[in-house]
Amino acid sequence: MNERAVSMNKRAVLALAGLLLAACGSNAVTASPDVNGPPPSDEQPGELVLLTHNAFAVDDDVRAEFEEQQRATVRVLKVSDAGLMVNQAILAKGAPVADVLYGVDNSFLSRALDAGIFDPYTSAGLGTVPAALQVDPSQRVTPIDYADVCLNYDRTAFDSTVPAPTTLDDLIGARYRGMTVVENPATSSPGLAFLLATVARFGESGGFTWRDYWTALRSNDVRIEDSWETAYYDAFSGGGSTGDRPIVVSYATSPAAEVVFGPSAAPGASPAAAPTGVVTDGCFRQIEFAGLLTGARTEARPLAQAWIDFMLSRRFQEDMPLQMYVFPANREATLPDVFERYATRVGNPIEMSPTQIGELRDRIIREWTDVVLH
Repeated sequence: MNERAVSMNKRAVLALAGLLLAACGSNAVTASPDVNGPPPSDEQPGELVLLTHNAFAVDDDVRAEFEEQQRATVRVLKVSDAGLMVNQAILAKGAPVADVLYGVDNSFLSRALDAGIFDPYTSAGLGTVPAALQVDPSQRVTPIDYADVCLNYDRTAFDSTVPAPTTLDDLIGARYRGMTVVENPATSSPGLAFLLATVARFGESGGFTWRDYWTALRSNDVRIEDSWETAYYDAFSGGGSTGDRPIVVSYATSPAAEVVFGPSAAPGASPAAAPTGVVTDGCFRQIEFAGLLTGARTEARPLAQAWIDFMLSRRFQEDMPLQMYVFPANREATLPDVFERYATRVGNPIEMSPTQIGELRDRIIREWTDVVLH
């Protein structure tokens, strides 16, 4: 996902975006049996440098717990755009500006792995992570969280006369003309995820391909925006926005953020339904990873390993949902009630291997540009 940084609300931080990097290192290292990483050193306090995207957030108390355990400080370097972050990490290969990178997602993972910017590491916490999220058999990256890119809709815009959409096919129907806004896959991580979903759903050949689908969307007056933020805040009519498009490409977790941070939210409020709904057909599974950057400071390596282990601990994983609006990778983590109630769990998301995405990505973006923008 190119944009992969997705702050989920002007008042929320819905995360997921797509940075990437990853890759081959030499010899794999194995974590300490302690899920929180190697024991702290008795010597000078250390510093861990984390490279991440703008949507990264962690509670101060959670971060302080790691720093106290490890007698270290965590310095966070944020890059606003996922593609820019990946490019910077690749250009700095062998002499990175950070020790650990968090936020590379499966949409661009193959590019990062091919560039060889990560050293393999087997975290002690991997036993809590479902095998489906562990997409790199060499463990050059560690899965930290996931979220599903789905169509969202403004509940107030639909009724019995014009019901809310339930499938991708609905968007090209006459009754939904001029209702949809999507992100450009060349500049937006959720936009790329949605494009990949249409390729998986409609295929490359046959009677009706993904190109035909996008041709029909264009004819049905689809609106294209360069970023998730612009699509969601400016064009979408839901989410407290003043836009006029009641259907948008966003996340299955977006409704939870709307309840927590929406304009109608109030202390103790518990609405029966979020103001926005989710179309579970055609959702694309995004997974975010962390990895040890190749060539990083040797003295910081134990601390970097400890940080990855800490990110998989229940303490960190249970903080993530209402910080970045993603699902934790640790199956033992307990979700907050508001997340359980309003974030949608997608039963059968569209999934692709990083290799398959890598083989498609650049070509389908070029073809999409020709079909939709030219």
